[in-house]
Amino acid sequence: MARLIFLGAPGAGKGTQAQLLAESLNIPHISTGDILRAAIANVTPLGEKAQSYMDRGELVPDDLLLDLIRERLAQPDTQNGWILDGFPRNVSQASFLTDLLAELNQTCDYAINLEVPDEVLIERLLSRGRKDDNRETIGRRLEVYREQTAPVIGFYQDKSALKSINGNRPMDEVTESLKNLIDA
Repeated sequence: MARLIFLGAPGAGKGTQAQLLAESLNIPHISTGDILRAAIANVTPLGEKAQSYMDRGELVPDDLLLDLIRERLAQPDTQNGWILDGFPRNVSQASFLTDLLAELNQTCDYAINLEVPDEVLIERLLSRGRKDDNRETIGRRLEVYREQTAPVIGFYQDKSALKSINGNRPMDEVTESLKNLIDA
C-alpha cells in the first residue's frame, strides 16, 4: 500500500520514475495530463468542460482539475494506493488534496521531491528535442515551476511528509532509492 505524490521540476524524471514504480507496486500512476486526456476521450461532462478551456488555449482551472482528481481517486483501482504525478501544482491544490484525501479516508504516505540541478534539467529537456523547447522557453518553465510549485515542497515539509531523492543519477539508481524509501 503506497500513496505517493511526485514533485520535481520539468525534466526531473517524475513521469518516468512514477511509471516504473507504479508498475512494480501494481498501483495506478495518475498524471493530470492522462486524466484530462481520458476524460476528454470518454466525453465525460468534466472532460467536455476541460476541452472547452483547452480549445481556447487556456489552462484548465483548479476547481475542474480537482473534480477530475476526486473522480479518479474514487475509482476501485486506487484502493491499494496510487502515485500522483504533476499534481498538486500549487499550495491551494495541495491544501485541497489534503481535504479530499480526508474525505476519501485516505492519506498520502510521502511527497517525494526529485532533486536535479538546473543545468542538468536544461540539458535533459533540450535533448528531448521537442520543437518548442529552447533554452529560453525551458528557462521560463523552470521559473514558473519555482514560483508556483516549489512552495508545495514547503507545504509537505511542514507536514513532515516530504522525502527528497537525488534525481541526478542513472535512472535505475533513482528507481532503487525510491523502492528502498517505500520498503523502509
